[in-house]
Formats: sequence, structure tokens, C-alpha cells
Amino acid sequence: MSDSNVTTNDNQRQSRSESSSTLDQQSMKTNRTGSISNGNNGKDPTNVPSTSSVDDRAKYRSPLVSRYASAEMSYNFSDVKKFSTWRRLWFWLAKCQKQLGLDITDEQLDEMEKNLTNIDFDIAEAEERRRRHDVMAHVHTFARCCPKASPIIHLGATSAFVGDNADLIVMRDGFDILINKLVRCIQRLTQFAQEYACLPTLGYTHMQPAQLTTVGKRACVWIQDLLMDLKNFERVKRQLKFRGVKGTTGTQASFLQLFNGDHFKVEELDRMVTEMAGFSKAFIICAQTYTRKLDVEVVSVLSSFGGTIHKMCTDIRLLASLKEIEEPFEIEQIGSSAMPYKRNPMRCERCCSLARHLMTLINDPLGTHSVQWMERTLDDSANKRICIPEAFLTADIILFTLLNISEGLVVYPKVIDKHIKQELPFMATENLIMAMVSAGGNRQECHEKIRTLSQKAAERVKIDGLDNDLVERVKSDPYFAPIINKLDVLLDAKTFIGRAPEQVYEFISREVEPALKIYASTVTSNSTKPAELNMQSNDYIKLQVCPVDDGTNTKSTVGAPNLSFIIRDEDHTLGNSLRYVIMKNPAVDFCGYTIPHPSESKINFRIQSKINEDSTAVPAIDIFRQGLVDLKQMCSIVLEKYEESVKTFKEMETS
Repeated sequence: MSDSNVTTNDNQRQSRSESSSTLDQQSMKTNRTGSISNGNNGKDPTNVPSTSSVDDRAKYRSPLVSRYASAEMSYNFSDVKKFSTWRRLWFWLAKCQKQLGLDITDEQLDEMEKNLTNIDFDIAEAEERRRRHDVMAHVHTFARCCPKASPIIHLGATSAFVGDNADLIVMRDGFDILINKLVRCIQRLTQFAQEYACLPTLGYTHMQPAQLTTVGKRACVWIQDLLMDLKNFERVKRQLKFRGVKGTTGTQASFLQLFNGDHFKVEELDRMVTEMAGFSKAFIICAQTYTRKLDVEVVSVLSSFGGTIHKMCTDIRLLASLKEIEEPFEIEQIGSSAMPYKRNPMRCERCCSLARHLMTLINDPLGTHSVQWMERTLDDSANKRICIPEAFLTADIILFTLLNISEGLVVYPKVIDKHIKQELPFMATENLIMAMVSAGGNRQECHEKIRTLSQKAAERVKIDGLDNDLVERVKSDPYFAPIINKLDVLLDAKTFIGRAPEQVYEFISREVEPALKIYASTVTSNSTKPAELNMQSNDYIKLQVCPVDDGTNTKSTVGAPNLSFIIRDEDHTLGNSLRYVIMKNPAVDFCGYTIPHPSESKINFRIQSKINEDSTAVPAIDIFRQGLVDLKQMCSIVLEKYEESVKTFKEMETS
């Protein structure tokens, strides 16, 4: 038995309140109330009172979990997931050992299988304080639940068998969560790029106005980086190999002894356990642990993703300062306690803040890998417990926020056009010269005329703070009379964007769509799809559904799908009325109100999940169906009153 996982006071596990969702905590509390199968009615000197009664607010809690992280990623790195995975690994090991001829009974396996999630964390923590070894603490805790299987738990294994293999499973599952969310972000941004593929906007180099591009083309620059991140996530996930069944220094000596020198059975044991864990390959070579070079690869792609996000969200923040594009802003959101007019890009600021943290984490696994002397040192343990979860949790939080941003980006075309008009006359001077030459003018004479007029216009802009009037100066100069009727064409912004729209469509068809094709079910099940509402005058209101699943998972304990109302009304009267009704409905969780376009408003909400009297969750599809019925009635009433108001107003206007 290796002593590699001996723990110290300064690397104790995070509190359960940090590493699991509320439901997980309730589940753990429920498990604790049951008796332990140890032949003495659950009473044992080791069973000390739980420390969970201590007010969690009196202890530091990582904001990554307590404030930001999703329930699924929090659970992925929770104690419940970790230690139930340890038990599964012990069960898989014993099951395969039996199949290969070791003296293990079906009764022992059944006992282990029935207690995979029956973990008494109070016992485990008391055992760890007593034995100073987390793996052996859980071996003994598992043995209390499975007294018949006790002799064969952890047979031939070392601490790294459960520690490393569980970490690999968790990282694999973590990438699944991230990839799913990243695909959805790319899909949303692709829709945005298509919508604004042809909308001209000022390009900026050195943060100074440059040649025009389009809003959609700029979004494709972001998408291209995200696609690279997606491919990196996929590549590293494929490269994750199982540590497998290797023994204390990776030689498999203990298992070779168990099978009386039969190399084939040792190889088969390694292969079988690897397959049961869902991996296609295991490391052929490892020391006591899998090479920590793999952790470098994992955190490297996550840190690289942080760079992508920081660049993209900084772009949006800069555009917001120009009032050209804004992230979603809730109707009751407060930008500043002192300046009520402010609309701060807080979501993008949060993404940048977290991205900086994510980018710095690469230093930890690099340092850890470099100090794994010989077959292994314990330099990795405390650092790895912090670094790896933080990298995944941070990336998950960023993606959740980015999805919210990408779903509600607000574009202000008139502001963009105003900025173009400030700069375009200067950019068009070469075109004006060429047009005059084509009309019979002298190139040098025309150049001097344009230079003089341009400098006067620039002086007006920079010194007097007035609008660029170069076009008016050209029109009023008789010298340019031959091209006056061509000026509108020469100054059309769309003639300055080159192949930007074509590049957008080509990029989406040749690179984005093929990359997303393999995730068609993810994109479809999470895409915004209109749902039939059967309401009178549904020109006004469109219901959009963003399901957690496709709605067919009747066993789902997840809440109802995310829903949005898109309301078409110029003055947002209907939108505000409907928002008020939804906010007052106790069966609905109001999630926000945005104005994505001047003539539209968007209400985001969720139908509350319900729990039966027997503590089982109502299937998501049932909640969804009943919720639609209730919402249809609500909306019909609001819409009827709205139409009456519109009719009355029109009659008054006519009279």
C-alpha cells in the first residue's frame, strides 16, 4: 500500500457546501441518518458528531462555487461524485478480478454494488482524522457498509488506482460539460454573425479607425477562436487515457502476484477495468501516477480558452463604450449606485476577470509536473486539488455567462452609421480622386483640392468638435461638378466592406457548420425553437423554448425548460404588461427583461420545478405542458387588453 496520499492539515478537502449543490447536500444529510451496516446498530466510537452544523458563513467559501458555478460542474467536482466514483472503481476492480478467477463471490459484489452511493461522510472524515490517509479512510468506510466484501475491497491496488482514475473520469466528464456549452455559444454567435453579415461598421487597428468591415465579420473573428478552443477541448478529451490497474510504481507487480505470474490475466484486468470506466485506452507506461504532463495539456487548453474570452469580451466592452453594441441589460438592472444612467457591461467584465484567473492557472501544472521526482512525489496532491477543479469551474462559469451575452447582444445600427459618416469621407478621398480622373480631371490638381478640403474638415472635427463636413465642401466646390451625381454611390459604406459578407457565409458553411454537425442533437435540443401558443393575434407575441433537454426525458429531475417571450410592440407597452403578469405568477421564475431591438422586448423565464409529496420530482415534460397551458391563459388576457387599448387609441387618433 502506497503512502502517497497521506494528508495534512493544510490540504483538507473543501467543505461540502463548496463542492456540491443544495440537492447533493440534502442527499448527504439523508444518507447520514441511516444506520451503518457494521453489526452494532449503526453505533460506533468513530461516529463523531458532524461539523455540518457549523454556520458555513463563518468559513471561507470559494466564490467559484458559492456565487457562480453551475450545479452540474459543481457536482462533477463534489465529494459525492469523487467518492462514489472511488467505490465504482473498487467494484469494477473486484468484478473483473472475479471474472479472471479470483475467489470473490457474487454476494460480495452485490453488497458493494448496493452501497456505491451510500456514503457516510461523518464516518469517512472521522476515519481520515484517525488514519491520516484519505484513501484508507474511505476503504474502511466502504467496508462498514459491506462487511462481507471487506476482505476484497482495494485488493492489489494502490491509492492512485482510485485517486488518479477518478480524476481522469472527472476531467473527461468536465470536458463533456464544457464542450456542450461551448457548442451552444458558437451556435448563438453564428446566428448573430449571419444576421449582421452585411452591416458595415468601422474597423479598428491600433484602436484607431481603419477600413470598414461588418458586424458579422467581426463576430466571425470571435467564432474562429472559439472553434479552435472547441477543437482543443475535443483533442485533449480524446487524449485522456485511463491510468488503469498498475500498482504502486506502475509495474503491476501486486497484480502479477495475485494471478500467480499470469501476465495475460494482468493485462486483461487492466483492459477490462479500463473499458468499464468508459475509456478506450489506458497508459501502458506510468509510474505511481499517470504522468502529470497530461494535467499540463488539460489546463493549457483551458487557459488558452481564457485568452479567447478576454479578447472577445474586451471587444464588446470597447464597442459598448462607443454605444455600438451592448450586452443584455435587464430592465431593473442598476449600473451604478451614484450614476443611474450607466449601463455597465458587467457580464463581459466578469468574463474578463475570470479569464485572467484562468490564464494564470497554467503555471500550477507546469510546476507540478517538473517536481515529480523519479516515480512520484506528493508535490502534486494539494496543488492538484485546487488547480484542476478551479480551471474547469472557471471555464464553466465563463461559458455560462458568455451564452447569456451571445443570446442577447444588442446592436445599434444608427450609432454605427453615425461613426462611419464621421470617418468615411476621409477614407473615400482616393475614390473621389479616381472618379475625377475618369471624368477628365488632372490627378495632381485633384489631389491638392482634396488635401486642402480634408484638412479644413479635420480642423473642424478636432478643434471645433463639429461633424465632418468634407462631403458638403466637395459638393459646394465647382471643381467637383463632374462627379456630384456620383457622390452617393462613391460614399456608400457597403462599397467599402470588400468581401466581408461573402467571407462570413463561406466561413460558416465551410468551417462552422461542419464543426457543429457532430453536435446536431446538442444544437437542436438547446436551440431557440418557436413553440405553438395558439393565441389570438400571435403576430404580437412569439414564445421561444430553450430546453434543458428535448422534453422527452420523463425521468428528468431538472426543472422545466428556459422560455422566452419575444414581444413586438414599438413602445414596449405590451412587453411591460406581460412582464408584470409573469413576475406576479408564483409558478414562474422571472429571469430577466431585455430590449434586443427597438421594436421588440424579450422576457426570459422558467416554469418552476415541482416536487411530489413522496419527494420525487415531477417529470420535466409534465411541468412544461402544464406551464404552457397556464401561460396561454395569462397571455390571452394580456393580449386581449392590449388589443383593446390599441383599438381605442387608433379610434381616438382617427377622430
